[in-house]
Amino acid sequence: MSKTYRIGLIVPSSNTTMETEIPAMLRLREAIRPERFTFHSSRMRMKKVVKEELAAMDAESDRCAHELSDARVDVLGYACLVAIMAIGRGYHRVSQARLTRHTGRNGAQAPVLTSAGALIDALRVIGAKRIVVVAPYMKPLTELVVDYIRNEGFDVIDYRALDIPDNLDVGRHDSARLPGIVNTMPYQDADAIVLSACVQMPSLPAVAKVEAMTGKPVITAAIATTYAMLRELDLEPVVPGAGALLSGAY
Repeated sequence: MSKTYRIGLIVPSSNTTMETEIPAMLRLREAIRPERFTFHSSRMRMKKVVKEELAAMDAESDRCAHELSDARVDVLGYACLVAIMAIGRGYHRVSQARLTRHTGRNGAQAPVLTSAGALIDALRVIGAKRIVVVAPYMKPLTELVVDYIRNEGFDVIDYRALDIPDNLDVGRHDSARLPGIVNTMPYQDADAIVLSACVQMPSLPAVAKVEAMTGKPVITAAIATTYAMLRELDLEPVVPGAGALLSGAY
């Protein structure tokens, strides 16, 4: 008999992609493995991707962890990479520990992971050292993201900031544009490509194309988060059609 796992999603209020791409990947996994998943969200207010709104939004994450633990979810994913990385170097560890304590205090101990931490861990899992990064944020926020990743020990040899300030517009960005953007970058010198350093920017439909075009492993914030959730649940991290990280090789 297959087990059903409850997936808790801590979501920016204007995010329209986390609740499509992460469930889409886990539905693909259901076609090849017996486990089943349900999805449960709690939202933090945020409309403009600017540092002030991100900090105010992050303060709401404690409430979201409490709400989702009321539903006795099995794992929680905090999906706003830039909110974590804009607060300060290494903050994903602080956030994850604090939110996990909240679930425990609510009598519903469940691990909390962040898309920021998941991306860092995913790069380590595939053994990447040199990377290129595509991000939808304005350049100052993108530079904070790049600094955060570099501080974790990676060489970001190039990046693209798409300068999209409105989070709804980030969710409307056409993923079909991503291969062309990557083609302008020195990906030949990289070990891996971070195709979307943002869970809100759609990227899943472009992953296979960019891997075929470049011959490099492609990671996105959503793929990394899905991998981290499966590992936390002690499930095989495999999803067909979701790039190298979820191919079963790791």
